[in-house]
Order: sequence, then structure tokens, then C-alpha cells
Amino acid sequence: MATLFIALGAFVAYLIAYNTYGKWLSKKIFKLDPERKTPAHELEDGSDYVPTTKSVVFGHHFTSIAGTGPIVGPALAVIWGWAPALLWVLFGSIFIGAVHDLGALVVSLRNKGQTVGDIAGRVLSGRARLLFLAILFLALTIVLAIFGLVIAAVFKAYPAAIFPCLIQIPLALIIGGLLHRKGINLLAPSLISLAVMYLTVLYGDIGFLNSFNATLASWPIITWVVLLLLYSYFASVLPVWLLLQPRDYINSLQLVSTLALVFLGLIAAAIVGLDQGAGKQALEIAAPALRINPEGAPFIFPFLFITIACGAISGFHCLVSSGTSSKQLTNEADAHFVGYGSMLTEGFLATIVILACVAGLGLGIPEVIDGTTTGNLLTGEAAYQARYATWGSAAGLAAKVGAFVDGAANFLKALGLPATFAVAVMGVFVASFAATTLDSACRLQRYVTQELAVQLKIKPLTNKHFATIFAVIVAGLIAAMPAPGGDWTLANLGKGGLLLWPLFGATNQLLGGLAFLVILFWLRQKQAPIWFLVPPAILMLILPGVAMALNLFQGEAAWLTGVKPNYLLSILAVATVALEVWIIIEGLKTWRNPDRNQDSSLPDSPSDFDGGRSC
Repeated sequence: MATLFIALGAFVAYLIAYNTYGKWLSKKIFKLDPERKTPAHELEDGSDYVPTTKSVVFGHHFTSIAGTGPIVGPALAVIWGWAPALLWVLFGSIFIGAVHDLGALVVSLRNKGQTVGDIAGRVLSGRARLLFLAILFLALTIVLAIFGLVIAAVFKAYPAAIFPCLIQIPLALIIGGLLHRKGINLLAPSLISLAVMYLTVLYGDIGFLNSFNATLASWPIITWVVLLLLYSYFASVLPVWLLLQPRDYINSLQLVSTLALVFLGLIAAAIVGLDQGAGKQALEIAAPALRINPEGAPFIFPFLFITIACGAISGFHCLVSSGTSSKQLTNEADAHFVGYGSMLTEGFLATIVILACVAGLGLGIPEVIDGTTTGNLLTGEAAYQARYATWGSAAGLAAKVGAFVDGAANFLKALGLPATFAVAVMGVFVASFAATTLDSACRLQRYVTQELAVQLKIKPLTNKHFATIFAVIVAGLIAAMPAPGGDWTLANLGKGGLLLWPLFGATNQLLGGLAFLVILFWLRQKQAPIWFLVPPAILMLILPGVAMALNLFQGEAAWLTGVKPNYLLSILAVATVALEVWIIIEGLKTWRNPDRNQDSSLPDSPSDFDGGRSC
């Protein structure tokens, strides 16, 4: 029953945090005002700035920030034991991640919906703005290059997920049009869309759908990467209400309902176990609470905190908060629900992922030896060791996603759902999260590219179409490369995102630390309390830098000094750390002289702490 107590305890902890610490931040620190005019109303343009109900914005925001991060990270981090992973997710999401997301959202709301990179010029210096935008561009390029590969890999592993993910696009276009032009009530189309998506999963291995999914699953990776980036282009340039926003919303319905089903399945498995034919298998935690030195794994500090980014604290979230969500909120008070609430929901998802990998797997998985299923069933600790005996056995994308899918599917089977349906549902769950991150990242990269183009006076790239095409081409060229050490063959093309994957976690966390700097300096300018931001800001600036330094110089696999140096990663890592140090130096100079060299290109907003209203 320990698994059930952990899940219920985390759920209650998040509810308490939302209604205490989150409410204190919203009311006492950021002073959210429902009467203040938001950028969505002030700058409404029917394309990017669109006033939207908080439930739809929540759906877009949650699915965009979550992606596969809170799945892949925790699913790997449990190799160090379940306790450190769980504690980092729980306390990190409440006191660091949700504060970061809410802060970035509010700062953007009070600065006409601009991104944190642009706002850095106002609160730090004009030079810091350029440096920050450069880091944002690098981070988003990594996301775009990687996530197409992630989606393609999930489609190949779980073909039944393909059609249910594709059907979301026409459903989104229909709902977006009806909602924006007709002003219909969301209840009926939401229920219909949810039913359609689950029916396509249920019948995905029968007749036409089975053949359709199998055919598309056989496509080369490069084909999927090109198509997904092409889709991302349209998601970036079309009005946000037409595709991106409604797709994320209906996605969120399926993802939240699936998460609820997994939670109910966990409860059922804890109470009655899972019938595996030979008898009931009890739900127990099969992993050790702590493993200091798993074979082949790096030391737990600082790599646990880098491995689990989404689910605890992720810098990518500041881009969603300040890039798209701040342009859609119709009521400033909704920032508490969207910013703080979405991060806690993601933290709960990461908690369920941890429990699926350390307890759900123990309900039973097939034994596989040299790629062949033996017919034996592994349960308990044997099941955990089959996936997490060494760092190498747990490190691949398929291993991490597979551990979660198999463990969560066991929870669904405890509810009486067929095994094939349970696995397909979880495959759709993973692929859908990755897809919403990809399309949102492309739109965000368009904003960053346009802001950089203005800063560097590159007029063609200020156009949204040229900016998006440039972003897609850069990511596509990187993604089109073969996997490290692979030949230039059609089968290998499209796996180049793997080159950047080792850099993703540290860059992502570094971005969070830099966003904290912007929030901290903005609050200081408003003479608001900042004590609660200082510890997480310092932590998130130090940890990624230490992790990248260790990756560069420590051990045989070191990027720069190892047996097989990886000079591309080394150059990007050194450049990223150098930009971080430069921005910190700019911050220290501004701290001593708050009026120095700040960018005044955006007019000052009215007082944010005296009841002032937006003009």
C-alpha cells in the first residue's frame, strides 16, 4: 500500500500548495488583479494576441510545457532509487518550478506579452537581452531537432498511436473555427472529440486502421521529421485560435483523462492487485529507495537534478508562459490557475511516472533475452532490474519510454482494460505530449527569431513566415544528420537530434536559472519581496554549469577530454556556459547600478503594485 499512500500524499500536497503558497504568491507578491487589462485585450490582433477562456489556455499551457520531459526524465532518474527522484519532483515543482512558471507568466503579462528574453533588456541591460535571446534560440533549436525524432520513435514503437494523434489535427481545426467564429459552448465538441480519440485507440489494431498505422510506422525517420517540422510551420504561422490552441486543448482532455485513469488503476492495483493468470500480483515498490552507484551511471549529484527537468523545474516553461500563454489570458487572475496550477499538474504526472517505473513494472513484464521474448513473466525486483540493472540498459529513449508505458499499462489493466488497448493508450499519451511541445516550440522560436532580427537589424527575419522557415530549416538540418557514428543512409537520416540530446537537460535548467534572474530583477525594480526567489535562482544557475563542466572533462566519455571527443557538444556547451557567465556579470553590474544601460524600446508599464491599470 506504500505506492498508494505516496500517490495520494502527493495529490494532497499539491492541492495544499496550490491553495496556500501559490495563492500567497499570486495575491501578496505578484498582486494579480482581475480588473487589469491583459495584453490579449490591449493588443488583440486575432492571430497571436487572442483573449481566451482559462480552461482552453490551461489546456494549451499544460500540454505545451509537459511534453515527454516529465516522462523521460523521471523514468531514467529512478535508477538512483525512487526516494531522491520523488523528493526532487515534489519539492522542486512546488517551491521552484511553479514559482518560475507563474513568475515568467506575470512578468510577461505586465510587459505587453513579451518573452523573458526581450524583458531581460529592460531589467538587466540591452546586452543581456541579446545574450538571453541567443540562449533561447539555442535551447529551442535543440527542442525542435529532438522532438521530431522522439515522436517518430514513439510511432515506430507503438504504431497504434499514429492515427489517434493525426486525427487531433482536423478535430482541432473544426473546434477552433466553431469556437472562434460561432462562440459555441465547449462541452459538446469536447466530449465528441474525446470519444473519437479513444475510439481510434480502441480500434487501432483492427482492419483499415491497423493497416494505416502499420504503413506509416514503416516510414523512415527522416520522413516523419520532415512532415512534423512542416506541420510545425503551419502551427506557428496560422492564427493561434485555429490550430495550436484548440489542438492543445483537446489534447489536454485526453491526457488529463488518461492520467486520471492511470491514477484510478494504481488505486485498483494497490487494493486488489493484478491478475496475471497464475494468481494475483500485489502492487509493491520493487526498486530500492536509494542507489548511490548504479553501474555505469554518473554520480547522483548534480545529475539527478539535470535528468529530471520537466516535473520539477524546466526553463522551457518560461518560454511558453511568456511566449504564448501571456498573449491569451483574458483575466490576469487566471495566471494562478494556468501558471502555478499547470506546473503542479505536471509534478503529479512525474510522480505517477516514478511510481509506474518502480512499482507498476513489478506487476509483471515479459522477459526478453537478446531481443527475444521467452514467455516468462518477470515480477517485483526482477522486473525493475531487467530495465534498470545498469545505466546503459536504462539510458536509451526506447528503454525510458518503455518502462513508463509498461508500468502504467499494468495500472490500466488492473481496471480490467485489455492489454493491447492499455499499451496503445499510453503510446498515444507519450506521442501527444511530444507533439504539443514541438508545435509550441516552433511558434516560440518564431518569436525569438523575430526579436533577434529586430535587435540585429535583419529585416527579412522580422516577417513571421521567413522567421519560421529559418527556424524550421536550422532544426531540420541538424535533425537530418545520421545518428552519432551512423552511415549516411536513408534509414539513419533524421536521427541527428541525438547529437544534442546530452545537452538538453543542462541547457533547459540553465534557462530556468536565467529566467529566475529576470523575475528577480523585475520584482526588485517594483520594490517587491525577492527573498523566496534567491535560493532557487542560485541553485538553478550553479547546477547546470557544474553538470556541463563534468560532462566536458570527467571520465572516458567526457565530451572534450574523453576517449572519443564530441566537439560539437563541447563547442555548444562552452558557448552556453560562457553566455551564462556573461549574463550573470551583467546582472551583478545592474544590481550595483540599477539604472545602467537598460533597453527602453518598450514603454514602461504602469505601476504593478499600487493598483494601477494598464493603459
